[in-house]
Amino acid sequence: MRLDSTLKKTLKITAQFVVALTVLLSAAVGFANEKITGVRVWKAPDNTRMVFDLSGPVEHNLFTLQNPSRVVIDIPNTDKSPSLDTLDTKDASPVVNVRSAQQSGNLLRIVLDLNRDVKPKSFLLKPNAQYGYRLVVDLYDGSPSAPTPAAAPASTPAPAIATARPVPRAPISGGRDIVIAIDAGHGGEDPGAIGPSGVREKDVVLQIAKRLQQTLASEKGVKPVLVRTGDYFMPLASRRETARQKHKADLFVSIHADAFSNRKAAGASVFALSRSGATSTLARVLAEKENASDLIGGVSLDDKDDTLASVLADLAMEGSMEHSMKVGNHVLQQMGRVAHLHKKRMEQAGFAVLKSPDIPSILVETGFISNPTEERNLRSQAHQTKLAQAISKGIIQYFDQHPPPGTYFALRKEGGGNAQARLDARHHRIERGETLSHIAERYQVSLASLMRYNALSDPGMVKVGQVLRIPNS
Repeated sequence: MRLDSTLKKTLKITAQFVVALTVLLSAAVGFANEKITGVRVWKAPDNTRMVFDLSGPVEHNLFTLQNPSRVVIDIPNTDKSPSLDTLDTKDASPVVNVRSAQQSGNLLRIVLDLNRDVKPKSFLLKPNAQYGYRLVVDLYDGSPSAPTPAAAPASTPAPAIATARPVPRAPISGGRDIVIAIDAGHGGEDPGAIGPSGVREKDVVLQIAKRLQQTLASEKGVKPVLVRTGDYFMPLASRRETARQKHKADLFVSIHADAFSNRKAAGASVFALSRSGATSTLARVLAEKENASDLIGGVSLDDKDDTLASVLADLAMEGSMEHSMKVGNHVLQQMGRVAHLHKKRMEQAGFAVLKSPDIPSILVETGFISNPTEERNLRSQAHQTKLAQAISKGIIQYFDQHPPPGTYFALRKEGGGNAQARLDARHHRIERGETLSHIAERYQVSLASLMRYNALSDPGMVKVGQVLRIPNS
């Protein structure tokens, strides 16, 4: 009896000890400090973005100081990271230096020394397929204009949907240029798809976009502009608005590269916005992937963006949907001459970047970067040039047939405006790199009729600067 009582007492004490130890361990784990596992800096035209990778969720407090200009970020229960001491800020204008120190009470203080005053904006991003928790700090030269992050109040008002777009004033003579906004997908925090050998979508599509800009710039009456000019993140809504408000574009072309789980998937595609569902499973999957760009790059899709339904109503009124399909079909036809096509018809899906209410908009998938062969092609300068030339030809074909009023293309088609426009309507001056077949294709006439009309027996016997007469059909 006595032994049994002693054993029970010992067991009771042991159980109490185990419980106490469990509570202590749980408390220790609960109060363990988070860690900054990495830091990145991205420089965009209107802001500088700093991204702090975190081991878990944190609270933070941000404030500014002046004389000299500084931004201070306090993060409780977080350990100092060696990556803060090795951060390169030489190209991170306006940030000239980053200092950090552990304060009392497990508080980590990060100080950004600046060369001018900024308007800071910060928010915490939850984990996604590519990243864990991230603290994003955007430093704007002016007032912050980026879409509201997920942490913003739900009462943030929705931006109004414009039903009319300012039109650039035409020059006194010759007609205005057609403005083509070229949008290289992804960028900065968002690498896009990554090929088997590590080629990043954001890099190759920017290269293709720049080549397309150069190709279109050689066309008289065309002004191509880049929406994203470097390696930085842009929200999808900002891409559309940059084309509409800043550049007052007549056409929006977004350049991408596909990726799919099946590495055998191959071929280029051209997409327009869909009125209803996607035209194929792949189109739906790609649209979902591209629309997730905001989440990956640092903007929540929960912010009050214009709704697809109301945009589509405007698209129906303005006829932009119809013209998106027309220009897309021209581009697809030309791309089929230099690259394998995934499908020989245009596809449609709910791509958020195409939701401009009054600009014909297309998304060009230049190939599958997940396919080893196409990955090699996409990083090839020669292939990039072929793609850019094909996209350019399709765009020019479309505007030759559907020129916006008041443009050089419209005056040339009408044969009005001034003497030079009338001359251009009936003649074409050969520029460097042009061939007779290209000129015939541009004016929608046969090569044989063009040669016959100009008494040419050999298509190779033409020179730069030579003026050709263009037949009516």
